[in-house]
Amino acid sequence: MPSNILFLMTDQHRADTLGAYGNALAATPVLDELARTGTRFDRWYTPTAICTPARASLLTGQAPFRHRVLANHERNVGYLEDLDEGTFTFVEALRAEGYNTGLVGKWHAGTEKQAADFGFDGPDLPGWHNPVENEDYLGYLRERDLPPYAISDRIRGTLPNGGPGNLLAARLHQPVEATFEHYLATRTIELLERYAADGERDGTPFFLELNFFGPHLPYIVPDEYFDMFDPEDIELPKSISETFEGKPPVQRNYSAHWTFDTMPIEVTRKLIAIYWGYVALIDMEIGRVMEALERLGLVDDTAVFFTCDHGEFTGAHRLHDKGPAMYEDIYRTPGILRIPGGPAGQVRTEFVSLLDCTATILDIAGLDSSPAVDSRSLVPLVAGEQVEWDADIVCEFHGHHFPYPQRMLREDRYKLVVNPDSVNELYDLERDPDELQNVYAHPEMDAVRGRMMQRLYRVLRDRGDKFYHWMTTMYDVGEVDYDPTQSGLDETTYQADERAAAGLAPAGVEATDAPEPDAVEVPAELVASDPEPERRTA
Repeated sequence: MPSNILFLMTDQHRADTLGAYGNALAATPVLDELARTGTRFDRWYTPTAICTPARASLLTGQAPFRHRVLANHERNVGYLEDLDEGTFTFVEALRAEGYNTGLVGKWHAGTEKQAADFGFDGPDLPGWHNPVENEDYLGYLRERDLPPYAISDRIRGTLPNGGPGNLLAARLHQPVEATFEHYLATRTIELLERYAADGERDGTPFFLELNFFGPHLPYIVPDEYFDMFDPEDIELPKSISETFEGKPPVQRNYSAHWTFDTMPIEVTRKLIAIYWGYVALIDMEIGRVMEALERLGLVDDTAVFFTCDHGEFTGAHRLHDKGPAMYEDIYRTPGILRIPGGPAGQVRTEFVSLLDCTATILDIAGLDSSPAVDSRSLVPLVAGEQVEWDADIVCEFHGHHFPYPQRMLREDRYKLVVNPDSVNELYDLERDPDELQNVYAHPEMDAVRGRMMQRLYRVLRDRGDKFYHWMTTMYDVGEVDYDPTQSGLDETTYQADERAAAGLAPAGVEATDAPEPDAVEVPAELVASDPEPERRTA
């Protein structure tokens, strides 16, 4: 019988907030236990560090450049806002196989199309942050005689134009039971109980996704989590010393947008402390769902995922949120998977992606994963098998607030980032794990830079990501077999096929049938390198 699947997802979540990922101060016993009893992936990456494109990739198993939903609705820069009609999604495949499918919490994978349009049960909760005015949430508060949302102690900086900066954190004047996080966990447990009854009655399996809106900023939590961690105990990220020297100027601009330098460093410590408290609140609420899973006797029949859409800066590189800077802080994320019968406490170091969840979900359900073209099942890795796997991973970005295309190749030691509008980046993560020194232009890195540029180019070409066209003309990408100018007018430089190489007319065209083009007189000094230019026929 196909397995049940519980998919737990947060938003904008740093890996280093969890005890399982090395944070000695973290208050995350539930997720740490999931890692202890399942598989923790140490190199789990998002395909793109922005909500909507990443979530659309999870739905489809397609890289963002392929599904073309490339930006959040709230800051859309002209890209598609919904998946094309007929696009494959795993949820529709599961429903066709007889699964119950539910999603509680953040959708943010499209604008006009909501979760229900793809076959998900659950309340409609659109938007990028906790929709505290949603009628279902307000009804939840009324039914339980709980107080409404109210905040104080707002933390924000000052924008370059002198205006108030984006809200980064605030104290919530509600008990935990009234928080949106508690509400989401409650609705998930209710749906889990319904699905458990269906399974007991007729064997119907389920896929149930719980998507928290946090710990995305602003970090708005009640007293016990707002004050859970002492800011004096917070060790600031080393990249707080970022100078942006030798870096793309957009990073300095983003730092100003997020008002980092307008706030004292003590405020940054407090923000990190509140962020960790937010993670602790979510961990506690996940614990309620895991307890329900056990109470309903579903643990041995249910695969459990935990991950997020992307990471968060929280002051690293003098930044907040995410954006056009492909640092580990926002691209490397937590990823934990427990499949019944798999080895406990396993740590895998292969480069894997949120994209791979799609094929994994289908594999667990016993379905063909081939429509998820950019996704690969993690089931063999979770089973402890030795599997051939790529020794690197490619990520992409397309813009937030404004178009800004980037591509990244991350391998064991080095990371290459191509920025067409600016300087490229190369980081030696062994010597510089905080990515403070861009060594792209250092002469001693010539061999590494050349090798990685050629590898990135080949991967993008194989995938059909046309970003490679820019790379062809700008960098040493090795041998090419096409005309990068796309002019089709110079077969002496790039031979399109064997006929051109043999000096023949293109297939299907007789040279004598083509009209003679007008001749253009070119000054001799401009063609000195080609003393006998020939006149071509079309």
